Amino acid sequence: MGLLSKLFGSNQDVKKGPPEQEVEVHFSYGSTNFQHVYALEDLVRHAISDAAVGEYEGHELASDGSDGRLFMYGPDAEALYRAISPVLSASALMSGATVTLWFGPRKWRTVKRVIQLPS
Repeated sequence: MGLLSKLFGSNQDVKKGPPEQEVEVHFSYGSTNFQHVYALEDLVRHAISDAAVGEYEGHELASDGSDGRLFMYGPDAEALYRAISPVLSASALMSGATVTLWFGPRKWRTVKRVIQLPS
């Protein structure tokens, strides 16, 4: 073992956690009254927390209320989707929404699955 490896550790000593995966929900909204989005956000946050599958990161809403996005992260995008799917299905806001499951950090070649929710 070299001097630098003794001081700083080797590359093999670095612990790698599970890859961060993401679920993004893109939906049409059509209002600047965001209270319904905030209520849905709370339900999604609780579903993820109760299932212990990751965390709800937040939302992005167009200032004119035309559309929005919800962002969730965890070690398994499929598990995240299974946890939030009943909440999305029960919400009228999610009619026709697009759910994208990213199986790793977003990059050009990251594997993803796109799900179109019924209108």
